[in-house]
Amino acid sequence: MADVGRAAGVSAQTVSRYFSGRGYVGERTRVRIAAAVEELGYLPNRAAGSLRSPYTGTIGVLLVGEMVHGSAQILTGLSRASRELAQMLMVAQVEVGFAAEGWQSEVRRAVDHFLSAPVDGIIVSTSIPGVDESLDLARKHVPVVNLSERPRHEVDSIGTHSFTAGLEGTRHLLEQGHTEILHLAGPHTRHEAVERERGYREAMAQAGLEPVVISGARDWSSASGFEATQRIGPSSFTAVFAANDEIALGFLSAMEGRGRKAPADFSIVGVDDMPAAAYFSPPLTTMRLDFQGVGRTTLHTLVERIRSGESTPRQIIEPELVVRASVAPHGGTADD
Repeated sequence: MADVGRAAGVSAQTVSRYFSGRGYVGERTRVRIAAAVEELGYLPNRAAGSLRSPYTGTIGVLLVGEMVHGSAQILTGLSRASRELAQMLMVAQVEVGFAAEGWQSEVRRAVDHFLSAPVDGIIVSTSIPGVDESLDLARKHVPVVNLSERPRHEVDSIGTHSFTAGLEGTRHLLEQGHTEILHLAGPHTRHEAVERERGYREAMAQAGLEPVVISGARDWSSASGFEATQRIGPSSFTAVFAANDEIALGFLSAMEGRGRKAPADFSIVGVDDMPAAAYFSPPLTTMRLDFQGVGRTTLHTLVERIRSGESTPRQIIEPELVVRASVAPHGGTADD
């Protein structure tokens, strides 16, 4: 650091503040330090630095569940925020099957590795129950932020609002005059599927209508939506609220094979707004969830928690309706 300081015309303490992110360093000074670092090929010794500093600049990220669109986008948001905040991510993913069993030992191993590394804090992102409780021991050592639809504690937690996605997605179909609306449910062992079904049921109850839930999905894939068509009559509904865009895609494909195509024969709404949804046939109306925003918010929250020591109230990222051609008024067309 002394060499870098001499090359940049600043003190070693200023170089230290530049790397640690603690304390003010002016923009012109930062440019000179960056140039000196590049010229000298300097790499700070993080291990040695951690002996002098209470912070390592490393965050543990524990993902428990399948890598689907939502979890992949959350990880992207975390990665982008880590660059903004000069943090490094140590990521561990624990796969679980439909029954969500047998994950406990892998989670313990991942948490033990985080704590021995060490990390400044841990983010746990999961769609299954029980995982949050398994981090209670870790909370005695480092701050933990829980990314979940159904957190055990209302503090230090972030989530999307799948209940609202189900409620508003179904309401959009009701507003178009549909009353025979069925719900293609996601895997019932996942929080998001439970909450989206709960939102659908609430919207139907408010409208005085009986819910029709097509359950049995064992994952979030298009295959689950395709298989769901085998459990319904092709003329028993006029609209569909699907638990996610992938399930909606499989359903659209299977129904077209049976001679029924949206929006002429039925309307359909999904959840997620995955990039391909705009290019489905027809383009899919969906409840957009800002998963990247969730990732960014989560990392900012944890870093602030690490630095301040203060817990934060639960934060919710609300969904947004994205209207496309897959929904038409009952008895009309998408252009009406």
